[in-house]
Amino acid sequence: MIDSGEYAVGARLPAERELAEQFGLSRPTIREALIALEVEGRIRIRVGSGIYVRAMAENVPPPSQATNDEGPFELLRAREFVEGAIAAEAALLASPHDIKTIDDVLDRMKSSDHPSEATIGLDREFHTSVASILGNAVLVRFIGEMFDQRLNPYFQRLSSYFENRQSWQSALEEHVAVRDAIAGRDPARAKAAMQEHLRLSQQRFSRNFGDKLGQ
Repeated sequence: MIDSGEYAVGARLPAERELAEQFGLSRPTIREALIALEVEGRIRIRVGSGIYVRAMAENVPPPSQATNDEGPFELLRAREFVEGAIAAEAALLASPHDIKTIDDVLDRMKSSDHPSEATIGLDREFHTSVASILGNAVLVRFIGEMFDQRLNPYFQRLSSYFENRQSWQSALEEHVAVRDAIAGRDPARAKAAMQEHLRLSQQRFSRNFGDKLGQ
C-alpha cells in the first residue's frame, strides 16, 4: 500500500491525512501501515516533526517475515465485541468473591505507575478476571491470548506514542465503571461500559498518534 521506496532516504512522507486521501483509506488503516513500516526499519517517525524515509537496516526482516499478528485497531475492535458480551454475562453470574477479586486488581492498579510491565500485567489480569466469572477456562485463555497480542512489535511501537499516566488513569476509571456495572448486576450497563472502554482505547491510539505528529 504505502511504498517508502518511492521516496529518497531522508525524504519526508506526506501527512497521515494526505496519505489517507491519496489511497482512499481510513486514517487508522494508514496509521497501522506507518507503524508497520517503522517496525520494519523503512521509516522513522519523529514526534512533532513528521515521518521520514530511512535506509533499511541489514538485519531487518522483510515485511512478510516481520510479524503475522493482526493490527492494533483490528484487535481492539474484536475485543470490543467479544469482551462486551462477556461483561454482560458476568453481571448475571458474579459472586461477592468475584467482585472482591476484581477489586483487588483495581487496588493494585491504582497504586502502580504506568507505563511498565507491571501495569500491563495488571491490565491483563483485570480483563481475564472478568472473563473468569463465567467459569469457562477456554474463554479465560482466549481473552488472555487476545490481550497478549498487544505485545507484538507493532502494538508496542504504537503504545510508545501514547501510553502515559493520563491514559492509564482514564483506563482505570473505565475499568471501575465496568466493575460497578457487574457488581450492580446490570448486564446492559456492563456490556456498554466494557465496549466504551475498548472504543476509548482505540480513540487514544488514534488521537495521540496523529496529534503528536502534528498531522
